[in-house]
Amino acid sequence: MPTIEVGTKAQTVRRRRRPRQKEIAFDNAGVHMIGIGGCGMRAAARLLMRCGARVSGSDRAAFEEYGSLTEFGAKVHIGQCASNVPEDAGLVVVSAAVPEWNEELVAARAQGCRVIKYAELLGELMQLRTGVAVAGTHGKSTTAALAAYLFRAAGLDPSYVIGANVPQLGGGSGVGMGEHFLVEACEFDRSFLHLRPRQAAILNIEADHLDCYGDLGEIVEAFAEFANGVSPEGLIVAEHGSPTVGDAVGGASARVETFGFEAGATWRAINVELDRGRYAFDVTFEDQRLFRSSLGIAGKHNVSNALAAIALAWNAGATRDALSDALQTFEGVDRRMSHRGTCSGITVIDDYAHHPTEVRVTLEAVRARYAPRRVWVVFQPHQHSRTRLLMEEFARSFGAADEIIVPDIYGSRDSATEVRRTGSELLAARIGANGGKVRYVPSMDDVADCLERELVGGDLVVTMGAGDVWKLANELVERLQRKD
Repeated sequence: MPTIEVGTKAQTVRRRRRPRQKEIAFDNAGVHMIGIGGCGMRAAARLLMRCGARVSGSDRAAFEEYGSLTEFGAKVHIGQCASNVPEDAGLVVVSAAVPEWNEELVAARAQGCRVIKYAELLGELMQLRTGVAVAGTHGKSTTAALAAYLFRAAGLDPSYVIGANVPQLGGGSGVGMGEHFLVEACEFDRSFLHLRPRQAAILNIEADHLDCYGDLGEIVEAFAEFANGVSPEGLIVAEHGSPTVGDAVGGASARVETFGFEAGATWRAINVELDRGRYAFDVTFEDQRLFRSSLGIAGKHNVSNALAAIALAWNAGATRDALSDALQTFEGVDRRMSHRGTCSGITVIDDYAHHPTEVRVTLEAVRARYAPRRVWVVFQPHQHSRTRLLMEEFARSFGAADEIIVPDIYGSRDSATEVRRTGSELLAARIGANGGKVRYVPSMDDVADCLERELVGGDLVVTMGAGDVWKLANELVERLQRKD
């Protein structure tokens, strides 16, 4: 094992190189993807096409990257029916949200196609490379994207699949010549248990996806099973000081390194300085200073995410200079505090936050970064079940907003009974009871009219949610431009 000089102390760091694996064997294979519009699915579709596969797919409604997927070579159907499944499809991949009674899935089984879930596809691809997986309730997309960016900057040329668009990487997926295959590992439906990575990060563990987990304890158990699947010769990078994460990694056979701001973490950010929402900090490894850098994206939570990405890249062989330089130039992931436009002094930001913790830290970061006259947030709740089960947590998460508008819930995977149990008007009432200045405005058209009428120079609007609220951000920018 090589010895790496860190500060004044020699630290022995395990950086075993595995032999180059054979190329991913999907050349000219017919692959049909049901639910291709999902972030992870469309990223995987790009990866498959770059590996030579003939990809077709479908989704129930139009989605943001439909045009780019078709231009890339996929045959994509909007609307789902049995005839969408090609006769020569040898493999059919389904997203976790696709029910067993889906017409295309039924047709694929009748045709004798091999059917696997999206996560199983990633697991199969991972076995052909040195797998690196980023898991956690929050921050997976940003951390996985930053890790891929750091790996690239260090000349490691990884392959990767990230469940979001990353403009600097040319999209959400890529095929590199290096040995590493880096993926965003989602805990929904226990999907990440199909992965057997050599390196993994567990960023945090909180209650979410309670439509498929009974409680937080079940979530921790799933993360523990994920951690146990990491190679015994590998590495787990875990949040420092978190009881839930600690429980999850406590029985893992892989080496565990922690990250955080407090003493005792293997990887720490110290001497942290804030400048207009962005942070500069020293990175230490086992209390020895490696380098000082600054992060190109806003929010203290992203410093924590960066530490996890740094640890993964360092253990893969990245140098201090490569890491320090790349951190400063990383521009983030689409729909994560994404600037959509500024007109007449009014700034429009779009963000994917759909969990109470994400809402809170994003609004705090936006206020620090832009220092606006007023922060307006249009929060589109995602799922009736999530809204109901995390109602009180949501109600307390809007403290950094001056004006809050809540349109109707974006339904996903909810039963008719669940839809009847919870509505946005109930969430708005609870936000108001917690001191928020809030209004329930059911339709997006009415929300756009309200904003156009009431916004003034110096205001900032954040459209927020995992549904289609991003369309409102684009519509609002167009209206403001016409008005200007």
